[in-house]
Amino acid sequence: MKTYADLNTPERILLGPGPSMVHPRVLRAMAHPLLGHLDPEFIHLMKEVQELQRFVFQTENEMTIPVSGTGSAGMEAAVANLLEPGDTIIVGVNGYFGERLCDMAGRYGGKVVRLEKPWGQPVLPAEVEAALKATPAKVVALVMAETSTGALTPMGEMAEIVHRHGALLLMDCVTSLGGIPVKIDEWDIDIAYSGTQKCLSCPPGLSPLTVGPRVRQLLRDRKSKVANWYLDLTMLEHYWGDERTYHHTAPITMNFALREALRLVQEEGLEARFARHKAHAELLWDGLEDMGLQLIVPREYRLPTLTTVAAPEGVNEADVRKRLLEQYNIEIAGGLGAFKGKAWRIGLMGYSSRKENVELLLSAMKKLL
Repeated sequence: MKTYADLNTPERILLGPGPSMVHPRVLRAMAHPLLGHLDPEFIHLMKEVQELQRFVFQTENEMTIPVSGTGSAGMEAAVANLLEPGDTIIVGVNGYFGERLCDMAGRYGGKVVRLEKPWGQPVLPAEVEAALKATPAKVVALVMAETSTGALTPMGEMAEIVHRHGALLLMDCVTSLGGIPVKIDEWDIDIAYSGTQKCLSCPPGLSPLTVGPRVRQLLRDRKSKVANWYLDLTMLEHYWGDERTYHHTAPITMNFALREALRLVQEEGLEARFARHKAHAELLWDGLEDMGLQLIVPREYRLPTLTTVAAPEGVNEADVRKRLLEQYNIEIAGGLGAFKGKAWRIGLMGYSSRKENVELLLSAMKKLL
């Protein structure tokens, strides 16, 4: 009979697009004994998780919950609840995750209008205005922080444009929440989702989601049931609301982890956290450019949390990543889609965003190149 050794995974320096390194306090929180998912102690913890999520989303939205599932579950929850068959949705497509939004919207019967931009470029407010003038839509979906390219789409002016045309604004902030400003109420975002494994430095498994008043009214006015039972927000709001009506067995340990990760964000303070991510990103950018490497996204639209670097001519990018892992215990990622085989993606998110990690990576890459 085959036998299996004890689990003994290496402690990597995770500097890819996610997951990021997990703070020791979060790991300790995950070792707490389990509670039942309707235990009064867990119900109290659910309330605290919601309060802390409102803090990091910068919102007063009552329906601010962690969806049980990874960031893609949050994405699907947003799409499934907003769309009914025949509804038009305009999707900003400037990378891999815009493509995924299109795929999901089509599966729920949406009429998908693609607002295309080259990979590595942001979707701009004037382009959203033009798209809505050309095609009235129920929903506009934008990826604020495109993980596949490192491009930052400016969101501050988007909602005014979208609402003026009678549409709702869906925002993907998977690679931005907890690393750069995400201002749900100030920007008047209707629905947004993220993931725990990026700037929050929590293991993957939950998707923070916040739902504004326009979307809650839309849910009450739907003509058909939400096509996804598990992600139906009309049911989840009863589980996470005051009623605490059973819906599914929440991942207890992951909620312990998220609570501690969000508590760390609160203790550091949002402005200090954003400044830390920006300072370490600039240290990385300057170091890479000093080595003669080209950064794909222009600085004004560059994510501090995720940097794409063009692999130099004649350099096998996969070999460099392999050697970084084997010789220095550092993980970075290769490109996706249009950037496959042509770029590296370097993440400095949450607990991974530390000066010593940047300096170690730069030193290692200098030697390898």
